[in-house]
Amino acid sequence: MIGISDIEAAAQLIAGHVVRTPTVPSPGLSELLGAPVTAKLELLQRTGSFKARGATAKLLSLSEAERAAGVVAVSGGNHGIALAVMAADLQVKATVVMPRTAPARSIGLVEAAGASVRLTDGMGTAFELVTRLRDEGLTLVHPFDDPVVIAGQGTVGLEFAEDADDLTDVIVSIGGGGLIAGVAAALRAERPGVRVWGVETEGAQAMSEALAAGGPLPVAVSSIVTTLTAPTVSQLTYDHVSALVEEVLVVPDREAVRGSLEFAEHAKVWTEPAAGCLLPAARQVRERVGDGARIGLVVCGGNVTHREIAEWTERFGLG
Repeated sequence: MIGISDIEAAAQLIAGHVVRTPTVPSPGLSELLGAPVTAKLELLQRTGSFKARGATAKLLSLSEAERAAGVVAVSGGNHGIALAVMAADLQVKATVVMPRTAPARSIGLVEAAGASVRLTDGMGTAFELVTRLRDEGLTLVHPFDDPVVIAGQGTVGLEFAEDADDLTDVIVSIGGGGLIAGVAAALRAERPGVRVWGVETEGAQAMSEALAAGGPLPVAVSSIVTTLTAPTVSQLTYDHVSALVEEVLVVPDREAVRGSLEFAEHAKVWTEPAAGCLLPAARQVRERVGDGARIGLVVCGGNVTHREIAEWTERFGLG
């Protein structure tokens, strides 16, 4: 299990390379949800998501031989962008394996940063290819099955605990589980009374299905929220969530997109649906907890185009 000392060490390692993002009260979201809301704005992080933290921590922890071999990652978008940009900063050659369903903008950003992009037909085959490339000698920077990466993501929770001291419930999106594992570990140490809740979208339910089964297992992925579509969680992230997280909630894609529109209207921030799903989950948490709820939201990323939001808005009849 990741401890607070691991997260504090990661914070020292990545300081100067990443942004200490704002933690702000949101009057608009507080009115919308009927409870005080504080948002940790990771969409203002370098590369547009929290992923820069874990990628940087891992890159800085590598030996000279591992750096010289070049790094490889699998990603539905944000992890690949983060690794490509941060590897370029640190003069490490990067390869990113992505499914063809990944947003075109994300693929373009990875290429623009100078990384080599390998496209596959889906996330399952993307994970298979990245394993083969690792076996051929590249250094794997896994998006979530790595203690150093999780500790890097845990710096989000460390900052949240330092900057917002009156929270009762913190809600975190789940793809493979690296972010929530790190955030939950940090909050358990720094704010042990705070409940941590996870949220997934329908068709990207790797963690909730793992919890129901008693361990990680492959799942079918179909959600439009490609940044959450891990084909399985890891034993490492499963262990953290099963021990430290209150519950993993599941919401429809339609409500995740509605959440992104509500973030724009009520909080004045531009979020991807991986963050938009926080708001329907927050409504569920608010109903369960009652009037004493003081909600924290880890707004994980904003890497989405106006065109994508417009298309989903039309598809789901949200206009």
